[in-house]
Amino acid sequence: VCSMGNSTSRLYSALAKTLSSGAVSQHQDCLEQADSAQLDPIDPKDLLEECQMVLQKRPPRFHRNFVDLRKNAAGNHRPIRVMQWNILAQALGEGKDNFVQCPMEALKWEERKCLILEEILEYKPDVLCLQEVDHYFDTFEPLLSRLGYQCTFFPKPWSPCLDVEQNNGPDGCALFFLKDRFELINSANIRLTAMKLKTNQVAIAQTLKCNETGRLLCIAVTHLKARTGWERFRSAQGCDLLQNLKSITQGANIPLIICGDFNAEPTEEVYKEFSNSSLNLNSAYKLLSPDGQSEPPYTTWKIRTSGECRHTLDYIWYSQHALNVNSALGLLTEEQIGPNRLPSFNYPSDHLSLVCDFSFNQDPDRLL
Repeated sequence: VCSMGNSTSRLYSALAKTLSSGAVSQHQDCLEQADSAQLDPIDPKDLLEECQMVLQKRPPRFHRNFVDLRKNAAGNHRPIRVMQWNILAQALGEGKDNFVQCPMEALKWEERKCLILEEILEYKPDVLCLQEVDHYFDTFEPLLSRLGYQCTFFPKPWSPCLDVEQNNGPDGCALFFLKDRFELINSANIRLTAMKLKTNQVAIAQTLKCNETGRLLCIAVTHLKARTGWERFRSAQGCDLLQNLKSITQGANIPLIICGDFNAEPTEEVYKEFSNSSLNLNSAYKLLSPDGQSEPPYTTWKIRTSGECRHTLDYIWYSQHALNVNSALGLLTEEQIGPNRLPSFNYPSDHLSLVCDFSFNQDPDRLL
């Protein structure tokens, strides 16, 4: 990746010149971090402008508003913005997912990656949790590390992306946090089990120290097994993740935020397990409903050869007594999404991004 200055042409070189697929596939085990420490920092405004130049022939991005959810006066520290997003693996989007109403031109990586980056740059998360990342080493790690993020990736052991011709390596979960806001205390890559068997689904859990408050916070990202008929399997994976997180948070002594594509509606057992866990978790996006008890009507909306699919599968869980949700990003309306659904020329994924601003509870000794 080329060094960046203020010149738009130099910036475009860094955005456009990525590692070849062949180079990525030769990567030893996809667990090592690429060395971007010697590269120049990127001004996020410059990168956003560059993305917008690449996308100038596409329709403008959708506008979404944050909903203020504060019940009390603002906390005494800067809110922590957390973003959750299944970005749609490039190999799956082009080769397996069969989005019958989405033109192949809309899935072209050189432009779609700019749509993804534009969304991230617009919302400026302090912590970013992604699923279906198959361009980690050639796009996300090189660019986001130069924006000040510490980056971690954990691929699926048997990624379906590898079945697609001309793939870019396995997809997996990725976790990014701003180094000027947090210090990494502990990191765990978790291969989820179900019925005592290791599965193809993974999670990353990191304990961070907030530089401003000195308080600890555990962030986890996961992506559970997809498709109907696998409800018990997802339930077992969820139980395994909860057990791991109980240990990592020392029995809920460390506040916790879990981001993920759970591939499960709120009616499923795995959702109930998280709701009733001894970790005292709540789902942040429930707070957007009038009664604070209902999940959004959808977080993914697509049309495949099998028909139209509108589901709520994505969540941001949090320690409801230790953390406050200050605001949450509203979802796209049906009118914005349009009749052809997602992905589209306007939006790069079949899943909507979720973004919340959190603050620590003022009483650090309050039970989690």
